[in-house]
Amino acid sequence: MKMGLIGTMHRAPCATALPLRHVRPTVIRCSSSSGHVSFIKDIAATNPPEHLDHLLKVLQTRGDTIVSPGSRQGLIPLAIPLSENLSGAITALLRWPTAPPGMEMPVVEVRKHGVWLLAKNVDQYIHRMLVEEDAHHVEESNGELFHASSEAGKKLYRMGDFAESRISNLDSFLLSKVGLFPDVLERKVRRHFEEGDHVSALVTGEFYTKKDLFPGFGRPFVFNAEILQKVGRVSEAKDSARVALKSPWWTLGCAYQEVAGIAQWEDEQIEYIKEKVTEEGRQEDLKKGKAPVQIALDEAAFLLDLASIEGTWTDSLERIAECYKEAGLDEIARFIMYTD
Repeated sequence: MKMGLIGTMHRAPCATALPLRHVRPTVIRCSSSSGHVSFIKDIAATNPPEHLDHLLKVLQTRGDTIVSPGSRQGLIPLAIPLSENLSGAITALLRWPTAPPGMEMPVVEVRKHGVWLLAKNVDQYIHRMLVEEDAHHVEESNGELFHASSEAGKKLYRMGDFAESRISNLDSFLLSKVGLFPDVLERKVRRHFEEGDHVSALVTGEFYTKKDLFPGFGRPFVFNAEILQKVGRVSEAKDSARVALKSPWWTLGCAYQEVAGIAQWEDEQIEYIKEKVTEEGRQEDLKKGKAPVQIALDEAAFLLDLASIEGTWTDSLERIAECYKEAGLDEIARFIMYTD
């Protein structure tokens, strides 16, 4: 492995879902969004999404249980929980520690090794759910989600637009009229393979990795590596997997080991990162002229990566918070440590 590659990796924009029921989340028995809004303002120290209250109402209407935003024990510390569905999956907002100005908070599903991107922002996720309700229940639906979405829903979607579009495939409608979603793009690739159209599958897989589509997320490169490996392009698959591992490991959409295997790396990258978070590693970076603030931010990112390998987030919380404090991000440090 070329160690020089790793030095450039952090990086915030800077698979199968696994059960995550270490601790039951605190349940909120009403649909009020005031707790989440104040948490995002006062604890997460950022602006809450405009239509967050509408999203919470839609989630509750579809059968989720609204949970406390501070019910974060055992979860990746960058997640702000919104709801839990019947299978135990947590829908949350992602608080990037060093997000560029104007970047909206993504909606994610919390998993053992990190998060899965559901939508780039709250409005996009509401829009998708309304389209899916309209498409799946044309006859029997009474528009429960649409009614729950209230004014936000009326701005985003008009009931009946899917049928009127004459686009027979729901995924095609979502991609063309709503936005780009990782699971929808991946389904599209698999469908191309099922139809024997390998060229279209590979083109779509490459499109998925465009840097401006899902900034900060490694999942597109993981999936592209998987499909390249599937068609026997092992060298290109290795390169794509190595690019994926320059992103936060908790954005891979699967376990680190799966991607490292395609990248043809064993444990050397893990050992390298473990060395970087030691006092000796910090002193070495200082001697090379790296700014102390950047060293602290890199260490926090490295610790999150290491925690994602086994999903052991709690073990590193204090040191991660200390790193953000050393970098002058006191509000992020407080957010990292907060739990009900």
